[in-house]
Amino acid sequence: MSDFDQMGIVVDWVDACRKGDLATLLDLYTDDAELECTCNGKHGYRGRSELEAFWRPLLSTFSSVRLGLEEIKPVPQGVDLEYSVAGALRIRVSFRFSPEGKIYSMICEPAQQSSHNCAAC
Repeated sequence: MSDFDQMGIVVDWVDACRKGDLATLLDLYTDDAELECTCNGKHGYRGRSELEAFWRPLLSTFSSVRLGLEEIKPVPQGVDLEYSVAGALRIRVSFRFSPEGKIYSMICEPAQQSSHNCAAC
C-alpha cells in the first residue's frame, strides 16, 4: 500500500489541465515518466521535455473548453480516469505511480463515446 493519495494526485492532474497550468502538471510526473497516447494514432513520449511538448498545445485547448471528470476509480496498479472535453469527446486514462507519489506511466485512449455524440467519433 502506498503512503500517498493516488486519487488526489489524479484530481490535481485534472485541476492543472483545467487551469492550463503546465508547470504544476509537469511536476506531477517523474523526470523519466512515459506517456502513451492512442487518441490520434499511437504516440509515445518520455521525459519532461517530451511531455512538455505534448501538453503545451493541449492545455490551451483544455483551459478554453469544459473538461469534465466523468469517472475516477482506483485499480490494483494505480488509478483509471475518464474525462470529457467540451461535454462530448471522452478520453480514458490509466495512471501508474512511483513509490514517491509521482506519475511514472500514463496511457490515454479514446473511451466509448455516447451514442448521441457518435457523429464526433
